[in-house]
Amino acid sequence: MTSDLLDNQDNSLGILICGHGSRNRLAIDEFANLASSLKKKIPSVPVEYGYLEFARPIITEALDCLKAQSIRRVIAIPAMLFAAGHVKNDIPSLLNSYATETGLNIEYGRELGINNSMIGAAGARVKEAIDRSTCFRNSETLLVVVGRGSSDPDANANVAKITRILVESFGFGWGETVYSGVTFPLVEPGLRHLVRLGFKKIIVFPYFLFSGVLVSRIRKHTDKVAADFPDIDFVHAPYLGGHDLVLETLKERIEEVLVGNNSMNCSLCKYRSSLLGFEDEVSLPQESHHHHVEGLSESCQLCESECTGACESAQMNSNRKAAHEKSKHSHVHAHHHPYPNADHPLGPTSIH
Repeated sequence: MTSDLLDNQDNSLGILICGHGSRNRLAIDEFANLASSLKKKIPSVPVEYGYLEFARPIITEALDCLKAQSIRRVIAIPAMLFAAGHVKNDIPSLLNSYATETGLNIEYGRELGINNSMIGAAGARVKEAIDRSTCFRNSETLLVVVGRGSSDPDANANVAKITRILVESFGFGWGETVYSGVTFPLVEPGLRHLVRLGFKKIIVFPYFLFSGVLVSRIRKHTDKVAADFPDIDFVHAPYLGGHDLVLETLKERIEEVLVGNNSMNCSLCKYRSSLLGFEDEVSLPQESHHHHVEGLSESCQLCESECTGACESAQMNSNRKAAHEKSKHSHVHAHHHPYPNADHPLGPTSIH
């Protein structure tokens, strides 16, 4: 992005960075640091951030803050890797409601998605894993990329695209994609299938922006498989974090809105096109499912830094807490359309 494009804006423009939110303190700190780094790169424009759930400020509070600064035009960017339910439904529903109620002009940008910068950030993290591991040729190494997992096949397919580009960029012997939940294959069953390929080195790369319980679970399940196959070298690659190229992508998404080029991929969107296997989801209403957990800042007291998963062990020792979590999970997803592959043998319930 050219700095002149933002420097030449009048004082009525503000930027909103939208995040999901987490109970993990490190994940929240990492997101806040990302927003702070973006502020430093575009100091002429006010930048605020807000979360869908489990942390403050929530999105509407961040909008209130911008409005209090006499901002009349807001560019809202979802700081999420791919466009699934949060990007397509939850966030725009909140933004539309706020704009209707207050008259604030809010323009919605694209998710981070796939571009040269995001590929570069992913490649940098994979290279870190290569550099600190035992010596194997890339052609003798299997790369496994772990995506978040979604009920949106377009978002899942984009993770697989990341995998293929990285495989060809590094010349790995093979590459596969697994997911942390919602879809299939999940991490553990996926890895147990992949060890049959015979590779003696497997790099497991969580394609996630920030830390949290899912990154912890990925490592836990990888280590579980590794313990059963001690002759294979399993290498953990770091997640993306606040890499400079992620920041460059956020700036690019803002520029797209400013020049009127912020179109999303609608040709494979299950809500706008009759996508094979998801035909009955076309034209479903756009609504948020996070009202009951907005601002619920119950941060984990056991994880001062990267998520250790210790809270999960504590929960497993309490049937009452487990029942509460199950009830809460059911409430969160009560209004979502049922995933057509819910009975797949390799998923798609979240990993535990």
